[in-house]
Amino acid sequence: MGQKVNPISLRLGVNRTWDSIWFDEKSFAEKINEDILIRHYIKNRFSRSSLSKIQIDRKPSKTTITIHTARPGLVIGKGGSEVDLLKKELKKKILEKYLKIMILLLMDLIILKLSFYLINIP
Repeated sequence: MGQKVNPISLRLGVNRTWDSIWFDEKSFAEKINEDILIRHYIKNRFSRSSLSKIQIDRKPSKTTITIHTARPGLVIGKGGSEVDLLKKELKKKILEKYLKIMILLLMDLIILKLSFYLINIP
């Protein structure tokens, strides 16, 4: 019987990075539970907006959540109202003073990568 290896672990450091970037020795379990809670909440709330990845970067004084989506209009809302509401609700859940939410359009990233490769082809 062959050994089964997770395909994400093979790609880490080559063409994919970690989904959470932080380090904490004392409250490691609490931070992992918060990450799971954040991802579950965002995926359920924006289930129709074609989310591809949610990255969480934690520094000692701030937390940055980056949402990769194909339909940013559903995540941002009218005049940024959905993002502000999401930020308020997440601040209540994780009790973080400074929370930054970034939304990246998935199609722009693909076009930028393709244009980069097309320019650099000899």
